[in-house]
Amino acid sequence: MANLPAGVVVCSMSEVAAENRERSRGSDLRVLAQRQRVASQVRETRDKLTSAVSGTRTFDVQLVRLFAEGRVNASLYLLALACAVGAVARLWLSAKHVSIWLCLLAFSLAVSWALARQVLRLPESKLNPTVWKRLFQIAETIQGVVWTTLIALLLNVPDENARDFVFFVLMLISAVNTLSGAALPSVIYGALLPVAGAVAIIAQMGLSFVPLALMALAAQGYFVVLSRRFYAAHVASLHLRREKDQLIGELEHAKRASDEARERAEEASLAKSRFLATMSHELRTPLNAILGFSEVMKGELFGAHVVPAYKDYSADIHASGQHLLQLINEILDLSRVEAGRYELKEDAISLPFIVEDCRRLLGLRADKRGIVMTEAIESDLPRLWADERAVRQVALNLLTNAIKFTPPGGSIIIKVGWTSAGGQYLAIRDTGTGIPAEEIPIVMSSFGRGSSAQKNADEGSGLGLPIVKGLIELHGGAFTLKSEVRVGTEVIVVFPPSRVMDALPQLVTRRASDDPDEAAEDPASGQRAA
Repeated sequence: MANLPAGVVVCSMSEVAAENRERSRGSDLRVLAQRQRVASQVRETRDKLTSAVSGTRTFDVQLVRLFAEGRVNASLYLLALACAVGAVARLWLSAKHVSIWLCLLAFSLAVSWALARQVLRLPESKLNPTVWKRLFQIAETIQGVVWTTLIALLLNVPDENARDFVFFVLMLISAVNTLSGAALPSVIYGALLPVAGAVAIIAQMGLSFVPLALMALAAQGYFVVLSRRFYAAHVASLHLRREKDQLIGELEHAKRASDEARERAEEASLAKSRFLATMSHELRTPLNAILGFSEVMKGELFGAHVVPAYKDYSADIHASGQHLLQLINEILDLSRVEAGRYELKEDAISLPFIVEDCRRLLGLRADKRGIVMTEAIESDLPRLWADERAVRQVALNLLTNAIKFTPPGGSIIIKVGWTSAGGQYLAIRDTGTGIPAEEIPIVMSSFGRGSSAQKNADEGSGLGLPIVKGLIELHGGAFTLKSEVRVGTEVIVVFPPSRVMDALPQLVTRRASDDPDEAAEDPASGQRAA
């Protein structure tokens, strides 16, 4: 008989452990995938911390892609601008020369556009920024040479208006190249170099061309400075983006770590609560055997003990077994509440009757300590729709605590009545030692005991108040604890108006032959939501 419960316990522990492993297996795979993804994001973000500007390739890649985006967006506008310039140049040049020049420029623009599109299609991991920079430099230099060809053709025209147009074209080319390619200044220098050669040629054509050359040279210097400013703005933007990505990655990493820790804590707490709730029968069965056999031995039902001390030992075994059974019952009740497996068996109950019954049950204990218990219960209180066992346990736990921590000669006041919202409340106030404000969260936690209980070595598991709070919350009520050192403690539990029978809606009784469209109700025979 003694071996059977032990076997049952081992079986149940194995089943619970197997269930927990099955539950955690899927979550472990999900957590592993999340960790890998977060680690990859963090590595990418850290790689962006250094770049062409600060030492690694990722920053260079982003600058090359920015330049490519600018070239793709500006290609169509450059072609339209070239057509407009060619149309004006037709005033001084032949159609053949202008057509050849437009074809060459369109070809150079197409090359730049094709290179830019290829860069945007490539993934960043396969993009070599050094190679693409050189390709873009070659393409931009060819484009600058083509533009310079038109300038050379116009300089041979004796008309002074053509010279002014040359200056306009120089400024236009420099401005467009500076704005569209500021992400890579070294590439822009390749496009401006042929233009600078054209300026040098203009300066050698005579004194009349010197002012034009100086103005063009000053404009080139200005556009170089402007290009550097745009480049600095791009770098600053990338730095801000890098810091934002780094912050997001770190926050995501911290959030994942926090979520994992919280999930592990919740799973551990749930596993504990589920295990204890499952062990209810297996833990009580051997204790019932201990209590039963020790009671038989204590009562000497099968004959007197040869040694009188055995009777005292049996009484000690029985008392210890009762204390252990009470402790196990409290642990299991709290575990069922935390695991969400405590089912309320609701019925119509009288709160004053239950409180009075509990007071009578504990009256002898209070009388032995010289404690005076006073009741203040409002009359004609309607019934509550609640679990009688849970409400009785709430009243017993609160009264037991009040008696335990009230010194001899103290008093306890028990109040039952209406709340201002239409519910009902139970308040128990004692003149005990009180609880310091900083210890209230401790006594409200599982197995928490205040300093007063520890100094006086009072018996108790520290589960009474957490059980009360859990049971009241299951009923939709509220729990309040007020205490002051050397003054006393007051505990108030409130049942909501929805639990009061007079506040519940009546049930509508209807016969099968009634019209379904008519909400027929007999007030005289209408029943409560019991």
